[in-house]
Amino acid sequence: MTSPLPLFDSHLHTPLCGHATGTPREYAQAALDAGLAGICFTDHMPMPAWYDAPWRMRQGQLAEYVDRVREVQADYSGRLEVRLGLEADFHPGTERFVERVLSAHEWDYVIGSVHYLGAWGFDNPEFVAEYEDRDLAGLYRDYYALVEGAARTGLFDSVGHLDLPKKFGHRDPESSAALHALDVVAESGLALDFNTAGWRKPASEAYPSPELTRAAAERHIPFVLGSDAHTPQEVGFRFTDALKQIQEAGGRVVTYAGRVRHA
Repeated sequence: MTSPLPLFDSHLHTPLCGHATGTPREYAQAALDAGLAGICFTDHMPMPAWYDAPWRMRQGQLAEYVDRVREVQADYSGRLEVRLGLEADFHPGTERFVERVLSAHEWDYVIGSVHYLGAWGFDNPEFVAEYEDRDLAGLYRDYYALVEGAARTGLFDSVGHLDLPKKFGHRDPESSAALHALDVVAESGLALDFNTAGWRKPASEAYPSPELTRAAAERHIPFVLGSDAHTPQEVGFRFTDALKQIQEAGGRVVTYAGRVRHA
């Protein structure tokens, strides 16, 4: 992978989330081997014990996560920029908990993601049959209302995998809710996680879609490249294609350090 831009992969997980493999050092080495300029770890943050417990680190593991990333930062100093972030969840009622976690350490970048509609983890393959009992237009309206809620909290730097409900091939039959959500994202000054994991899923399309990428660029919303890697082999996945999609839409790529956006 070659690019005139210094590329960062700013959506990476670690085994502490319970569903990733490979050490943080292996992710860093994979990034270096791929010619990336830097990475930002964004593992799934702790949440209240009742929420999504098998798929994220526990609160007592947060300091361990920070220490592991700091060790890799030191080991790769001068060779690879290594940053510390989180993928946080927006789930109404948990905002105060999230705010406490985010205030516990100095983060470089925080993704705000919606993974649940009520009690339904809609991106979990165990529960994909639920789509057959849902009205897709209503599902997407409910989902994008939550995306708007996430954008308005002021807790996050970007919105994660914008059109995630398409993961298993269930496309949004409308576009109005998505476009309104993009208006709110733009008004709130957030970026979008340009998430290449969608190319590894049944949707066979990055998040966001080409159409939503164009709509975001028209609203001057920048993009943060992320592979959503859960193995070292996925680091930098299809970033050349990602850049092509963003550039053809007239968009721009940014990174975050110290919660500050950098071109």
